[in-house]
Amino acid sequence: MIIVLKPNPDQKQLEALKKWLCEQNLTVHDSLGVNNTVLGLVGDTTAVDTEMLRAMSIVQDVQRVQEPYKCANRKMHQTDTVIDVGGVKIGGGTFQIMAGPCSIESQEQISEIAVAVKAAGASILRGGAFKPRTSPYAFQGLREKGLEMLINASRQAGMPVVTEIMDISQLPYFEDVDVIQVGARNMQNFELLKELGKTDKPILLKRGFSATLTELLMSAEYIMAGGNEKVILCERGIRTFATDTRNTLDLSAIPLLRRMTHLPIIVDPSHGTGIRSLVKPMALASAIIGADGLMVEVHNHPEKAWCDGQQSITPETFADVAKCVRDVLPYRCREEIE
Repeated sequence: MIIVLKPNPDQKQLEALKKWLCEQNLTVHDSLGVNNTVLGLVGDTTAVDTEMLRAMSIVQDVQRVQEPYKCANRKMHQTDTVIDVGGVKIGGGTFQIMAGPCSIESQEQISEIAVAVKAAGASILRGGAFKPRTSPYAFQGLREKGLEMLINASRQAGMPVVTEIMDISQLPYFEDVDVIQVGARNMQNFELLKELGKTDKPILLKRGFSATLTELLMSAEYIMAGGNEKVILCERGIRTFATDTRNTLDLSAIPLLRRMTHLPIIVDPSHGTGIRSLVKPMALASAIIGADGLMVEVHNHPEKAWCDGQQSITPETFADVAKCVRDVLPYRCREEIE
């Protein structure tokens, strides 16, 4: 349920209203829009008398939110959420690029790539230490050792890091990680999502292979309902009948999600296509249609990569991609949403 307040509401009445709502075991979220202030109510609102609320002098309207996701809903929070990652702002019209190798292979490799991608314009270093793989015989990552290498590289380059968690038991290893990534395979691992909801770290939530946008937002809701509202959504391609690319990158999801939610939305063109030559055009398209950032796989020797070399680009190519993306940002299609 949302309560739309009249302009410049009396503060004593507003505080009294919020106190009464909290006494009804409801959580109240304030959202200050351009034209209105909205109170978003989370909890069992079935017993709330909407006509009584409408009769209050400071209330303009009362609406019940029909969508199953509440905290993530744009109706509950009209302005874009901006998430601070070690001084890097994600959301609200900014554009950030996360870049690095699919898998950490050595300290030299991750450190070299970190310096290169930062110089080219990346603001967050990505790298896989724990690797979910389709085959049990494929390389599974360097795990704790790889995580240590990633943190060392980030400190050397002066960049925050994002890396993927696979299981609740791994959470203690992520103390020095700036953004915890939940991969497509774990998007509906609800026990993991609930545990991440108890943390205070930003969570990058990737869309599942066959997940609808509502299902993606419901997974975000699990994290936010636990108290952690620092969620970044990532469109990384979905599985369709097409076999020419690894996945089908659903770019229509970006403008749709911007209407559905206030959370930042980034795009992963590397996993979205699985073909390095398609990373640049998909990155440019993502920037133009209003995404808040990119996640790009960069490897200094893609032909020798231990994981996903076919979709990784070189630091030199990444520099070109980052420059071209910056060039098109003034032409982005980001309509103001109220």
